[in-house]
Amino acid sequence: MPKPAYKRIMLKLSGEALSKPGKGQGINQEVLLDVAKRITEVAKKGIQVVVVVGGGNIWRYRDTKGSGIERTVSDAMGMLATIMNSVALQAALETHGMETRVLSAIDVPQLAEVFIRRRAIRHLEKGRIVICAGGTGNPYFTTDSAAALRALELNCDVLLKATNVDGIYDRDPNTDKKAKLYKTLSYQDALEKHLNVMDQSAFSLCAEQKLPIRVFNFGSKGDLLKAAMGGEVGTIVQ
Repeated sequence: MPKPAYKRIMLKLSGEALSKPGKGQGINQEVLLDVAKRITEVAKKGIQVVVVVGGGNIWRYRDTKGSGIERTVSDAMGMLATIMNSVALQAALETHGMETRVLSAIDVPQLAEVFIRRRAIRHLEKGRIVICAGGTGNPYFTTDSAAALRALELNCDVLLKATNVDGIYDRDPNTDKKAKLYKTLSYQDALEKHLNVMDQSAFSLCAEQKLPIRVFNFGSKGDLLKAAMGGEVGTIVQ
């Protein structure tokens, strides 16, 4: 049996990963349990898992600009949405027998522990899956930024960004069949080619600290486990 390439990983999921394919709204029970099952497979390989999940399936500023809700308030609502998703994922993981802790950047003691770096590391060392909720706790920062920040704070070996395409392409593969898939990229190439791997602040943080980013298709069964084991799936940026 191959040995995992990473001791500790950061998995960045979009909120839509918990909703029915093609819908992008709400939490679908069947999908949620399947996501939890796949994360469990990774944890059972002895890999320490940190998860950051977005909130776009419930609320996201860029999708609701016409709501009349001021940006900082809208972003706060989005952070609360990530807590809802995180608590749901925790419950689903626990049905698979996994010990899980939600640590939130926003203080909601009835639902989650407050994020404290040393506490999070201790949970990981005890074999618990750690879900970081509430984004960074600040407006104007996406959950991509939260994933990059927490990955660095918690000494993760890689940031695995789950998407709905097979990796990073030179153009949108959904609209151009001739789009080229990159297997490997340097941080500089990704910047110069404007490939939008992650939002700019998140990507800059990873590049500055030389944290590898692997972008893969979460819709392909088995790809999460391959990526977590260090297999050549999707695109690696390093």
